Amino acid sequence: MKLWILISSTLLILFYSCNGNGHKFDATGVFESDEIIVSSEATGKIVEFKVKEGMDLQKDSIVGRIDPIQYELQKEQLNASISAIDDKRLSADPQVKILQSQELLQQDQLKAIQIQLNTAITERNRIEKLVKVDAAPAKQLDDLNAQVDILKQQLKTAESQIQVTRQQIVSQRELTAIQNRGITSEKEPLEKRMAMADDYLSKTKIVNPVYGTVLTLYMHEGEVVSPGKALYKIADLRELKLRAYISGNQLSKIKLNQDVKIEIDNGEAKMKEYPGKIVWISDKAEFTPKTIQTKDERMNLVYAVKINVVNDGYLKLGMYGEVIF
Repeated sequence: MKLWILISSTLLILFYSCNGNGHKFDATGVFESDEIIVSSEATGKIVEFKVKEGMDLQKDSIVGRIDPIQYELQKEQLNASISAIDDKRLSADPQVKILQSQELLQQDQLKAIQIQLNTAITERNRIEKLVKVDAAPAKQLDDLNAQVDILKQQLKTAESQIQVTRQQIVSQRELTAIQNRGITSEKEPLEKRMAMADDYLSKTKIVNPVYGTVLTLYMHEGEVVSPGKALYKIADLRELKLRAYISGNQLSKIKLNQDVKIEIDNGEAKMKEYPGKIVWISDKAEFTPKTIQTKDERMNLVYAVKINVVNDGYLKLGMYGEVIF
């Protein structure tokens, strides 16, 4: 009788143990998150670094600084080179002012000739009338006609000189512009290098790219880094993903954006429940991972799914969770 009671008790314990402490689940998985490794974008010594493991960092916050001295010196050198090129630029103003003064004199000469011409024409017209009535000699009229012709020729010459001077002004400005373009062509590569120096200088600030919690710290203040050197690893733990595996038979029972229940071990044979949402279903089957058990252990091929779960602080990366569809 005592032996039968002992056997019955043992069977009951095994039954409840194998039955999962009175609850059922469809799949199990491990909590994970999108982890980002923040790397250095500059070369130099870390002179300031405010990052600690477990610290929450805001997006776009400046968490450290790499010694910028070499980039600042490079920028100063480029500034000096650009200033030297600016000093080499030519100005057409001095020569243009001389030509403009010359044009003003030519304009005055043109006005004086025009006045002389008008006077000569008036006098010629008067003598012409006198000659017609034999009140003046014809030679006097011939002299006045010759004088008018000479003044007209002088007027054309003065107008032509003014046009030449104006063309010289235009040519001087064009020549100076061509010379300055040659000088400017030396400046453009320096300006591009200046933009690169500004970019390098901005990268000496260590900017946190996303909101999250620092998981692992790889570097410390005082160490020397280079571009691509990992500084720390960060992940947003406000919402975790449970990566679980299901059999082909279960695939037809789930869909994207489906609400499911997630349970974790809460200690003392208790389970804590969380709401979850299926956000990804693999389109390819794979062999069952050794660390994952599916509902049907006889199935060799399974499909991975990801389930978003809002973290109340108790969920941890790598923790096991059970899925109930």
